[in-house]
Amino acid sequence: MEVSIENTGGLSRRMTVQVPAERVDQEIESRLKSMSQTVRLDGFRPGKVPTKVIEQKYGKQVRLEVVDQVINSTLQDALSQEGLRPAGMPDVQPAESHAGQPLEYIATFEVFPELTGSINYGFSVARPLVEIADGDVQEMLENLRKQRATWNEVTRPAANDDQVTIDFEGTVDGNAFAGNKAEKMPIVLGTSSMIPGFEEQLIDVSAGEEKTLDITFPDDYPSAEVAGKASSFSVKVHSVSERVLPELDEDFARAFGVTEGGLQALTEEITSNMERELKGLIKSKMKSQVFDGLLLSNPVEVPASLVESEVKELQQQEGNQGLDAAALGERAEKRVKLGVIVSEIAKQNQIQLDPDRVRELVETIAASYEKPEEVVQWYYGNQEMLSGVQSAVIEEQVVEWVVEHSGVDVKDEKTTFPALVEEAKQSQG
Repeated sequence: MEVSIENTGGLSRRMTVQVPAERVDQEIESRLKSMSQTVRLDGFRPGKVPTKVIEQKYGKQVRLEVVDQVINSTLQDALSQEGLRPAGMPDVQPAESHAGQPLEYIATFEVFPELTGSINYGFSVARPLVEIADGDVQEMLENLRKQRATWNEVTRPAANDDQVTIDFEGTVDGNAFAGNKAEKMPIVLGTSSMIPGFEEQLIDVSAGEEKTLDITFPDDYPSAEVAGKASSFSVKVHSVSERVLPELDEDFARAFGVTEGGLQALTEEITSNMERELKGLIKSKMKSQVFDGLLLSNPVEVPASLVESEVKELQQQEGNQGLDAAALGERAEKRVKLGVIVSEIAKQNQIQLDPDRVRELVETIAASYEKPEEVVQWYYGNQEMLSGVQSAVIEEQVVEWVVEHSGVDVKDEKTTFPALVEEAKQSQG
């Protein structure tokens, strides 16, 4: 078998394979002889059909089958012989095959990139230094009180944190638009649940009042129909209500599932949950910085076929509705590049997947379900789902190695729990 490789640009390769004629012709001859023993044709006794007759009737079909089999069996051998790792299935185009002539076919494909030399760790990351303060815990308690709040109607004008119940109908250039009206809709002022300027203009309104709001939609508003345009909203106020917070007592604690220990036990549970959340936030920020640094410091070309596959996976995860194709392509390319770099770091530094950490993460995911044991079993019985967890774990292990052993510049940075939470929200869009 003769193999030649042509670099057609970047990661693209064209491989020409030539298989000796004897290998194909002998297999065809063997099959035809075998068929002569079993094929039934009019005018011939069973097992007595001449090979030439079989060849005339079935030769073309048999040749096609043998050629397909030989290509499949020699393709992997040729790739191994040349030390090539295709990214995806090669596109194979066989030349016309004739008896007595070598079988030739051309396989085109992209190869996985190979990072040569050492990984560049010449970047810095900021490690958050955070302590959960008593005030942070008290603020969380206040947020929980707001979740359990009731509303009492008042006769005074509306203020920030009040709930107003309104009818509204909006127009742009005098025309209605999608989602332009609602009836008896409750809005808590100051929560930014409406477009900028809407809630602010409801400060000081009273029950029974009617008012016109002039508002310009943000340029980045999701609906292109109204984005950046001036609008007018007619509003009718049905009621104004003030928030009534529950007392911080044993009844309040029981409302959140704390049956023993009262408020102190609830506070301890909140603190524990916040510490767990903080650990995740720090880990997430470090991972984001390390990955960004690796990408900027280690340019790598990746196969378009892998990026296309990643795009399809993202579309399946998030659905096709409203996705920006360019942004999706950038995310997919980034993920593929990171996969190459992370894999190379793990290989160069003998970082092995920790099965205990995989189990721990699976159990953490399962803990939020009604029957966690069944969820754990399901993960370990579903290789695709388990592979996702394994990828997340090896990424964490690589990030930890980079931070602790690579020599990357790690700078401690004091911050607060609320600031870290807000930063995480902003990064998620």
